[in-house]
Amino acid sequence: MTPVKMSRMLATRLLFEAQKQPDVEVCGFLSQRDGVPYDIYPVANVAAEPARRFEMDPAGQVAALRNMRERGEGMLAIYHSHPSAPPGPSVHDLAGLGYPEALYLIISLNIKGVLEMRAWQREDDTMRERVLTILD
Repeated sequence: MTPVKMSRMLATRLLFEAQKQPDVEVCGFLSQRDGVPYDIYPVANVAAEPARRFEMDPAGQVAALRNMRERGEGMLAIYHSHPSAPPGPSVHDLAGLGYPEALYLIISLNIKGVLEMRAWQREDDTMRERVLTILD
């Protein structure tokens, strides 16, 4: 698989989004133009236990996807954070894979002072890690 390349500015915005609410799993979409990561679209987490799982607000999801389409963008990835777990897919994440073609970005706030973001791609019934390269 080819590496996922993202600008440092966009990666910083994603990490900042995760830090805004460090006690809940923040979530949203990463858009693309011509296969290149382009913008983020935060969506409210309406899960019953937002500290342990995420569920995107349905109306927010529709609005984000509509905004992407109107701006000539497509959905590249779904992102969410893990406030107290590593940046790998959890059992709940695997059960809720609604977009099989999407890349999944998981941001961990678990390590004090250091944020970690990893990319995952669904392949059959499993998730494979993709190389994530941050460009200057």
